[in-house]
Amino acid sequence: MKNKMKCTLKLLALMLIFTSIGGCTVKQKAHKKQAQTVTTSSSKEDIEVIKQKRLAYLKEHEQEIVNFVKSKSSKIESVQIYWDETQWIEGGNGTPQGGDEVIEIFGTVNQLEDSGWRVDVVFDSDQKMTFSMGYNISIKGDYIE
Repeated sequence: MKNKMKCTLKLLALMLIFTSIGGCTVKQKAHKKQAQTVTTSSSKEDIEVIKQKRLAYLKEHEQEIVNFVKSKSSKIESVQIYWDETQWIEGGNGTPQGGDEVIEIFGTVNQLEDSGWRVDVVFDSDQKMTFSMGYNISIKGDYIE
């Protein structure tokens, strides 16, 4: 009977140990998952903050964008920028890590609704802006020079 009692106690002790280990493992996994969720959401918030700061910076340098678009044709008298249509894309360069982040800015010229253009803005490692025409300036679907 003593042997049966010892065996039962050993079995109970083993079950308690395994339950404790299992509980700790589950708790650790849950904690790790929660940490990943917090990291992911905070990095998304960080990205949004960066986008808003860059957009504000671009708005401060609106005249540079206007001058860049005007420099493409002597027929352009005025430039309108549609800030609410601004898009952020990942530039492709054929490598797995991808290229630079490109900010696409859209607008019209000469107060004409049937005109359009797109300027692509890239920030280099020193946060200097580089402009290029994403879409050439067009009026009624025809490109102007």
